[in-house]
Amino acid sequence: MTIGLAVIGAGYWGPNLVRNAMATPELRLEWLCDLDEDRAEAVLGRYTTVRPTSSVEQVLQDPAVDAVAIATPARTHFDLVRAALDAGKHVLVEKPLTPTYDEGAKLVALAEERGRVLMLDHTFCYTPVVRRIRDLIASGELGDVQFVDSVRINLGLVQQDVDVLWDLAPHDLSILDFVLPEGVTPIAVAAHTSDPIGAGRPCLAYLTLWLSSGAIAHIHVNWLSPTKIRTTVIGGSRRTIVWDDVNPAQRLAVYDRGVDLSAAGEDERRAALISYRTGDVVVPALPEREALRGVMGEFAAAIQEGRAPLTDGRSGLRVLALLEAAGQSIQNDGRRIELGGTAR
Repeated sequence: MTIGLAVIGAGYWGPNLVRNAMATPELRLEWLCDLDEDRAEAVLGRYTTVRPTSSVEQVLQDPAVDAVAIATPARTHFDLVRAALDAGKHVLVEKPLTPTYDEGAKLVALAEERGRVLMLDHTFCYTPVVRRIRDLIASGELGDVQFVDSVRINLGLVQQDVDVLWDLAPHDLSILDFVLPEGVTPIAVAAHTSDPIGAGRPCLAYLTLWLSSGAIAHIHVNWLSPTKIRTTVIGGSRRTIVWDDVNPAQRLAVYDRGVDLSAAGEDERRAALISYRTGDVVVPALPEREALRGVMGEFAAAIQEGRAPLTDGRSGLRVLALLEAAGQSIQNDGRRIELGGTAR
């Protein structure tokens, strides 16, 4: 039995949701809703049975609609998601879940109370490369995670409603949340930002996370770089991963290279002995498929199987906790902010 779906928002991301929903056999796209109905009609084209509308109420009152996918500005998410859940619909929503942790927590509680699926469109978590990274860490092939260093910079569009942290860092934070081994959680955050062009909001930021294992993660996001860099390095005690997302020929490489530490005898006061390990570099073969197709498939499967999706509402809350802590750090000149267990 197919799941009736409506997409709300026909702007930048909405057409991608429409295209992938139409390509997902478990979903039956019923509506595309946008405040500009003409834009919705243009996205759908002339030859389609999907109906355009500017009325969210019309969509939510339709008994043929079992679920909605929301691709609208973050400031509208709380009201739209709440209305959809109150109408008994399952919800897929673009990141971030809401502009505040408190609002997000209310939506997660409401979804659980209604028995509805609430899923975050953390798209990168459904890419073959991130799934492989998660498997490599979970299997122990990397050993203990010792550091994470991520760079996400380009000459990007300066957003009107969010700063660079809220625009770009949710990608890296959701990936980190997805791939970290069970029991390893962020325990503190510090952030430093700058607005060198006078945009009125931070345009570049450096975010540091301390992990419960003793490792450290560092994230650099930037709207002002003339070159596009999407690189993540995850160092383990056995191997190190390098993910270069702009290099399709070698998107992922696993290095058997690193530093080994052993201790000398008591007579030498247990002085540390360092040795350097130089081994092979393995480039795994990865399929090339659109991540959003995986998002739509997981959304449909979670609804049909009555289970939480891989990127459920609580994963969105964990990202919001980190973003809000980063904001507190910025307001306090980059001071380290303890998380108090809210980030996991």
